[in-house]
Amino acid sequence: MRVIEAIAAQAALHHQFFLGLQLMVSVEEDKKTVYDWMFKLFRRQHEEKFLSSFEKLGLSKLPHAVACAQYHVISNGIGGVDVECMIESDNKAWVRFRYPRWLYAGPAICGVPIEASRGFLNGWYAYNGVSLGNPRLGFVCVSEDMTGQFGLCGYFKEYDRVLADHERLVFAPDEFVPAYNPADQLQPPVDRWGEERLAKAKRNYAMEYVRNALVCLGAVVGRERALELALRVARLTGLQHYQVMAQAVGASDGGPPEAAQFLCAMMAGMGDDCQIQAQSEGEILVTQSGLRIVRGLNPSDRLDLLNTWIEIWRGAIHSHRTFMDISCDVGTQHLQWCIRLRRAGQPVVSGY
Repeated sequence: MRVIEAIAAQAALHHQFFLGLQLMVSVEEDKKTVYDWMFKLFRRQHEEKFLSSFEKLGLSKLPHAVACAQYHVISNGIGGVDVECMIESDNKAWVRFRYPRWLYAGPAICGVPIEASRGFLNGWYAYNGVSLGNPRLGFVCVSEDMTGQFGLCGYFKEYDRVLADHERLVFAPDEFVPAYNPADQLQPPVDRWGEERLAKAKRNYAMEYVRNALVCLGAVVGRERALELALRVARLTGLQHYQVMAQAVGASDGGPPEAAQFLCAMMAGMGDDCQIQAQSEGEILVTQSGLRIVRGLNPSDRLDLLNTWIEIWRGAIHSHRTFMDISCDVGTQHLQWCIRLRRAGQPVVSGY
């Protein structure tokens, strides 16, 4: 197995978890909660990534409307998301997200309310002018996903006056969209990247949504409720997605030895190191170090995310044909997994 397959498998896994969390919140919470969560998530992502990426992507000398549109083409392109740009002038530049939509992949698009779209539009797009120190820059949304139009599309516009807060995002569903022009498309620098670096960029793109989603959900519904939802989504994601992951990394559906090999193969896709220790018949210890998933997080956020992430792998092990138990001790810089055959008389399903 090449590590690149494991990296791609981790990207797909984190994407699936984020989709599942959106659906779970949409089903169990009200629409205002969906809006507030998406607003906080995308504002957090914006504040972490937007300005810091401008210089790296070579956008700082472009007119602001054009730079914002090209930012979405390049940054999303690096993450594997297809976005196109149509430039009308220095003061007006369009973006169009093409289908299939990454953010609501597959039939998930049918289960997420329009409040999710409104949340991220206000959290990110309406804030570009504020971040750039340009009070005349706003975003006009012409099409959205959940309305059944043609996907997320609109334009950044620099007006000839200062905008009020409510004017930074407006909706104009009847406006004409200009034709696609290949000359308008700035390409992400992936032609200068190796295959592994590009795979890591796609993994990190998905992983950042997961790292921030739980923190922002807790800020809206409270930490306890956010963990309750996230733990259930994590377990279900591991159960549901195990076969896809196993196929990606060439794992076998067996007992503790095969489950341990599966964990090690998948964690190689995170850049984490795993060591297997056979303790006794029917029981194996796996020590994992590195823990890329929580690097740089504060202690409270780190613990919540680790506990959630651990549930993904518990679900994946419980998806094996052989009934096994898996426990995990959390250390400062490592995890120690214990995988054992389920003994006679034990329940088939253990709680989280």
